[in-house]
Amino acid sequence: MPTFLFERTAPLPPDEAWRRLTEWPRHADAVPLTRIRVLTPAPTHEGTRFVARSGVGPLTLDDVMEVTVWHPPADGEGGLCRLEKRGRVVLGWAEIEVRPGPGGRSRVVWREELRVRFLPRAFDGLLERTARVMFGRAANRLLRRP
Repeated sequence: MPTFLFERTAPLPPDEAWRRLTEWPRHADAVPLTRIRVLTPAPTHEGTRFVARSGVGPLTLDDVMEVTVWHPPADGEGGLCRLEKRGRVVLGWAEIEVRPGPGGRSRVVWREELRVRFLPRAFDGLLERTARVMFGRAANRLLRRP
């Protein structure tokens, strides 16, 4: 199962970086050909579920996720959100960590383990590289846009 990690430093306080990265519908603006549907009432908390549907026409994949850890940044401490992928095809987990960084900025660490059922392990390297680039660009866009 491919696992990847990337880090970003954002010129935002941790609570604002957290808000931008964990407003799930905003991810649809940052990930091409993707729509997000939150299945549980706001605000986000442990147990929140949402679906990211990516693709065009009949060629779509649903990435069903559930928040299993929800600790927003507070009192100068960092925050951690863990998502478990609960779909039939897209499996794994993701963690978004936001910590105070130098000069009032935020340090973001995104870790993810991703598997696509029925995709042979021979494609793990390609899947890891593609996902790292795609999610890295999405994080950049989310952190740049209010």
